[in-house]
Amino acid sequence: MQDEQSSCLRLYGKAILWVLLDQWFVLAMGIVIIIASQVQVTAAHQVKKEIVVTYLSVSIVFFITGCTLPTRVLVDNYSRWKIHIFVQIQCFLMTSAIIFGIVSACATNRSFMDPGLLVGMIIGGCLPTTISSNVVMTRQAHGNQALTVVETTIGNFIGPFVSPALVQMYISTGAWYSHFLPSSGSHYSEIYRRVFKQLGLSIYLPMVVGQIVQHVFPKVTKKVFGDWKLNKLGSFALLAIIWSTFDQAFESGAFSSVKADNKIFIVFISIAYFLIWFTVCFLLSILWLPKKDTIAVCYCVPAKSIAIGVPLSSLLFVGLSTTEESKLQIPMVIFQGIQIASASLMTIPFRRWVRAEEEQGEAGKAKTVNAEKTSSDSSGPLEAPQGVLEEGDYSLRAFSSH
Repeated sequence: MQDEQSSCLRLYGKAILWVLLDQWFVLAMGIVIIIASQVQVTAAHQVKKEIVVTYLSVSIVFFITGCTLPTRVLVDNYSRWKIHIFVQIQCFLMTSAIIFGIVSACATNRSFMDPGLLVGMIIGGCLPTTISSNVVMTRQAHGNQALTVVETTIGNFIGPFVSPALVQMYISTGAWYSHFLPSSGSHYSEIYRRVFKQLGLSIYLPMVVGQIVQHVFPKVTKKVFGDWKLNKLGSFALLAIIWSTFDQAFESGAFSSVKADNKIFIVFISIAYFLIWFTVCFLLSILWLPKKDTIAVCYCVPAKSIAIGVPLSSLLFVGLSTTEESKLQIPMVIFQGIQIASASLMTIPFRRWVRAEEEQGEAGKAKTVNAEKTSSDSSGPLEAPQGVLEEGDYSLRAFSSH
């Protein structure tokens, strides 16, 4: 009896240890958020910190992506225009429509929610997908990482044009919670400049450099990022981005500007609409997409980019006080933590979901290799004219030298 109990305890202990090791990222994220809540970078250095952390961290993620993803795979995924339309319609229209319905339901009681939080929820629902966390989590979930890269770059390219138009459409209904807003500014050039500069310097350039490194030093790249597991740096870079976001939120006093019950409500309603978005895109995706593509879509659609949301909330409504701007940003900051924690937890069922498919693929490759080897051994060496053999040998040497 005691042996059975001790055996069960060992099994439970191993299971708990496995979960802790597998989900170390969620635990680390909780630690960096606690650190950000206790000690913040001073206001005078917030801008410098944001620039350094954002550009450096995102560059690391996409340099690793460029070094590990085959160029042919990226090109093939960029050419899949049907799935691009499918993902972007969900990411912009489906998510924003659902969040507008939730906000409208919450707004039936004027004393229930702060109007700034309601507008912030609408802005969050209109944003494009996030970039770094999607790429990192799709890789960990064994999904189609190339498709995630493609969809995130497309979404963030069109986001500065689509998101402001959607926000204007939803707040133009004249609902009471939008009365505190000043007239919307029309100077979106700052949003375009900032977003496209970040896309170029921290995404496209590092990814191109990574592709070049992959082709020039294929063996070294495979050893560093495959055998040495240096692609784990992407997860640490993502932790730095999360710390920077919450550090700025706590330093600005955003969380102290609203009632506690409103903050608690934002946490739970954020979990609710994340699950709704995820469920809708999953059910629609499995109808016509392979499993790995479905995983990529499920990471792209429910996630939202705070990198565009924060400047959009500041530039869209010129004249807001610092407190009012903070209220607009609280739902986006809270949702970022929830979406990344949920994305990390989803890697467990997603890996199990595609495991059988991956094992079948590996078994098929092994059978093919064994069949070719058996066929080669049984048939013996092929005879060929000397000139042809020398020409083929020369071509192989020339190819390998390049």
